[in-house]
Order: sequence, then C-alpha cells, then structure tokens
Amino acid sequence: MRFIQTLKNIWTIEELRKRILVTLLLVLIYRLGCYVVLPGISTEAIDQLGKFTNSSGLMQLLDMFAGGAFSQASIFALGIMPYITASIVIQLCGMILPSFQKMQREGESGRQKLNQYTRYLTVLILLLQAPAYLINLQMQAQGAFVLDFWTTCYLTIVLAAGSMFIMWLGERITDRGIGNGISFIILVGIIARLPQALFYEFITRMPGNATGQGGLVMFIVEVVLLFAVTVMAVLLVQGTRKVPVQYAKRIVGNRQYGGARQYIPLKVNAAGVMPIIFAQAIMFIPMTLAGFRQSTGFWRAFTDINSFWYNFLFFILIVAFTYFYTAVTVRPTQMAEDMKRNNGFIPGVKPGKKTAEYLDLIMSRITLPGSIFLGIVAILPAFARFFGISQNFAQFFGGTSLLIMVGVVLDTLQQVESHLMMHHYDGLMKEGKIKGRTTGQAY
Repeated sequence: MRFIQTLKNIWTIEELRKRILVTLLLVLIYRLGCYVVLPGISTEAIDQLGKFTNSSGLMQLLDMFAGGAFSQASIFALGIMPYITASIVIQLCGMILPSFQKMQREGESGRQKLNQYTRYLTVLILLLQAPAYLINLQMQAQGAFVLDFWTTCYLTIVLAAGSMFIMWLGERITDRGIGNGISFIILVGIIARLPQALFYEFITRMPGNATGQGGLVMFIVEVVLLFAVTVMAVLLVQGTRKVPVQYAKRIVGNRQYGGARQYIPLKVNAAGVMPIIFAQAIMFIPMTLAGFRQSTGFWRAFTDINSFWYNFLFFILIVAFTYFYTAVTVRPTQMAEDMKRNNGFIPGVKPGKKTAEYLDLIMSRITLPGSIFLGIVAILPAFARFFGISQNFAQFFGGTSLLIMVGVVLDTLQQVESHLMMHHYDGLMKEGKIKGRTTGQAY
C-alpha cells in the first residue's frame, strides 16, 4: 500500500529518521514532566484543583495549553504561555520602538538579542504568574496545602524553571527535530486531552447516563460536524490567491532563461495560527489580574469563556492581530523589489512602487474575509456549548485547539514532505504536493 511505502521511505532517510526520533524523545520527556507534582502538594489538593479546573471554562483552556499539567499541580503547570506572551510583547515593541526595529534589521545578531530579551521577559512574567497560581491552589485545597513566604519563593522558582525547561525543549525540537518546537509542544498538550474528551462526550450521550440525551445518533452527528469544521479550518489554512508574475527573457550563452509565467501564492490567512495565540494570551490577562478568584461585574464578564463579551472581544482581537501579523510577515515593498531585481513584473502593473501598492491592495482584500472566518472558527466552541455539547469536547469544536492542530500538523507534514522530495521520493499526497502553507510558522 502507498501509506506503508511512504513510511518506509521516511524511515530510509537517515536525517529525517533521526529528527523524528529526537522529536518523539523530547515530547516524551515533556509528557512525563507534566505528571511530576510540585513538592509538598497532597493528593487531596490536586483533586480539589482538578474539580475547580473542570468547573471553569477558562481554567480548562489554560489547562489545555499546559497539556493537563495545570490541573495536576505539576512542575510544568504554567506551560509555554508565559513565553508566548513575552514574544507578543517583544513583537509589539518591534512595531513601536526604534531600538527594537533596528535590532530586527540587524539579521541574525539582532534576532539573538530579541530572543534574549524575550527570555528575560518570560522570567519576569513567570515570577508574577507563579505566585498567583500557588495562591489559587491554596484557595482550592481548603486546608490541604499550606502556603507561607518561603514555600511561595521555593515553588515559584520550581514553576519558573519548569516553564523555561519547556521553552528549551521547544527550541531543541526546532533545531534538531521536525516542525516548530513551541507549536509542537502546544499540539501535544491538546491532542493528549482529545481521547478523554471524546470518551466523556460518548458516555454523557448514552441513555443510561443521568444527563444523557440524543443517544448514539447525536454523538455521531457531533463527530460529523467536528469533521466538517476541521475541513473548513484546513481550507482556511491552505487558501491562497495566486498573483501571476512574468519574467523577461534572458540569453546566457546558447541558453534562454525566463520568459515563463509563474505565480506568487498570497495566503488568505498569512498569519497562520498566530492571531488566535496572541488573542488567547491577551485574554488570559483579566484572569491573572482577577487573582484566580471569583469576581463580579467587569472582570467576571471577561473571565467567563461562555459570555457574550468574552467572545466578542476575542473575535475583535483575532481580526486585529490577523492584520497586525500579516503586516509584519508579508512585505509587499520587498516583494516588489525582489521581482524588479529578477526582471519580473505583474502583467498590467508597472514594476516598483505600483507593484507594491497592487500587492498591498490584494493582501488587504483577502485578509479581511480570512480574518473574519478565522474569528468565527475561533468562537465556535461557545456555540457548541450553547447547544449542549460538553465543555471538554466543545474545546475541539473549532477555536484555539482545532486551529492550532490543523496549522501545526500541516506545517509538520510539509517539512516531512520536503525531505521526501529532496531525496526523490513521492510526496505524502497522491495527487501532488501539500500546498498553501509556509514553513517556519511560529507556534
């Protein structure tokens, strides 16, 4: 069979085989660390924290990003989100502060400086989030966990070290493994919760359950709808607008170069999964400021993932971040200069400034529907919960989890396929290469 032959081809390529094995080893270390409990935490305290996490939609979302380590009071409880939050702040500084803009233009040396600043800021965020997590744990433990000053300092260091270790694992996966390491760690944490959520939804739909309704038919309908939403997410990630480019003919010796028409694939969702990651990190701020306690009024509206205002703000942030990240990653002026340097032009458009304006116009037009569709998919879990789907399973019904899974899986498959094509093997798809994505997508 073709699938078996593809697996044999993958295993035959030594470099690809090593990268996959390294990735699996590092992922295994991460998953084992998610079950290493903080020192001095009793089983009763963990049970109380788990009940609180399951009863709060936002806490479940945070637990999903942490791969279940949040509800387990693990050394990896804070997960990778502090690093992502720090990355957002540094990228925003690159848009505002001239000193950061200068570092962005310095190439590899500037990138290393920005990465160092990101790590420093990550530590600062961890020193703020770790005590808040411990206070929440003490509140939920109801006497099973005693927290004093020195215990807080000690466990804060442990939690900060755990998150920094996760960041290090992600960087090692990027360098020596397959795919983007930070993205892959988030993906593993999400997938680890899918079987349990699917089984729980199946049990709750059975007639014998006290809350069961709809039976097996309703469960099958939910699975079919989940598949349809997944297909829509794949179309969003792969959607492109092809811009024709004509290259002038050149005679070098006895050979003719150029003269052929090619295409620039402009993505409908050029920002990938970044807008929803950015927006989700921002939405964690109200929860942190509220101190993980029951709040009322303004804060409560933005800490309840089922509320209208939470989803409305989430949608607006996704649209805004889609435009922001697209503007950062897609640069029409540079694309126009590269085409002009290589004697290329868009038919009917003058090279140079006019070409840059034309590309910018196209990006503006395709980014608007792409960002709106991305926002709709992101808030679909709220509609799923409204129609009676359980909290755990609704998280996969679109939203953060589905978009991250689709984006990261497609990006990883493209890297595997590039290795196969490089060694003259057939790609993963029977009808051609996997298209419509960019490699090196962060998160």
